[in-house]
Amino acid sequence: MTERTPPQLSERTRKIEPTAIRYMYSLAEAQGGDLVRLEIGEPDFDTPGHIIDHAAEAAHGGATHYTSNAGAIEFREAVAEKSARDHGLDVDPENVVAVAGASEAILLVFLATTDFGDEIVLPTPAWPQYDMQIGFAGAETVEVPLSPEDDFALDADAVIEAINDDTGCVVVNSPSNPTGRIYEPEPVRAVAEAAADHGTYVLLDEVYSGLDFEERGRSLASELDTGNVGLINACSKEHAMTGWRLGWLVGPDPLIDAAIKLHPGTTASPSSVSQHAGVAALTGTQEPIEEMYEAFRERRDYVHDRIESMPVVSAPYTQGSFYAFLDVRELEGTCGEIAERLLADYEVVTVPGGGLGSGGEGFLRLSFANSLDRLELGLDRIERMVRDEQA
Repeated sequence: MTERTPPQLSERTRKIEPTAIRYMYSLAEAQGGDLVRLEIGEPDFDTPGHIIDHAAEAAHGGATHYTSNAGAIEFREAVAEKSARDHGLDVDPENVVAVAGASEAILLVFLATTDFGDEIVLPTPAWPQYDMQIGFAGAETVEVPLSPEDDFALDADAVIEAINDDTGCVVVNSPSNPTGRIYEPEPVRAVAEAAADHGTYVLLDEVYSGLDFEERGRSLASELDTGNVGLINACSKEHAMTGWRLGWLVGPDPLIDAAIKLHPGTTASPSSVSQHAGVAALTGTQEPIEEMYEAFRERRDYVHDRIESMPVVSAPYTQGSFYAFLDVRELEGTCGEIAERLLADYEVVTVPGGGLGSGGEGFLRLSFANSLDRLELGLDRIERMVRDEQA
């Protein structure tokens, strides 16, 4: 048989590189051992039992079929109820689209707002899947590096300068993954107004809003009335439901209509059973969610106390999310080299900030979605590395 060259894959596929998160995950899996895993952003809690029970009851009752492309009305009404109760937002269920995790909402917004070759403005450091999905949409990433000297506050002037008539969308993620920064309303409002002046949408990703340790219930969407904002949230982080793949998009009529129109080309709708679980999560007892919130707050305080006691390194104070962004610029090498040394020699897995955009070089992302015992062990090892390298 004649040996044939394999068919060529798309340029889109060839251009994709593993994210820094997955790269460190793969290195850790290959190394093995008693590793302290601080690289993955996933709650270490199981989904609360009442949510599972409600989903199982719904499945046994026949809720195992397609829902509309917008999602089950019961779930969209639950989103509206939560939005009013927790965030002071007046949301019409007709302006909600249920999605297969916040990731799908991001893709739908990018596809709806950009044509091939358009630009998407992305303040960095940022979750790497934004850049990946910008590529999926055939758009170009325009990075706006934020300043560590300002604790990665949103630089409205720099973001606005990057917006032009080729800009299809501007990404604002608050609380930020990876910095833990919560943006002030004024710069976000300025960015939204400048985007509106250019006929451009803003993607406001508040998936970590349930882990706001400064002003619980705050939503930047309540500060915006520009009519060009797509608000994204999910059950994943606040309700420990990452595996259920359930989130939502709230927005003005044109954006919602476009997302619904595009939805049959992606997933059509999220799992019907997951949507019933979401109803229980958003409208049922919040006691388990309060317990998880307090556990994350305790871990946040512990992690920052430990970092403050170490020489050379530091971290901006985490206002929201479950990440600390460790400044390792005083250590030798790039943050990628430091992360690999920390893994190989001290058995702690982190994410190098340079893989999260140019604004993250010199930092490591640490997830404190882990038990206090494991966090203590991991921070002991990090401190040992820092002290060894300073000796």
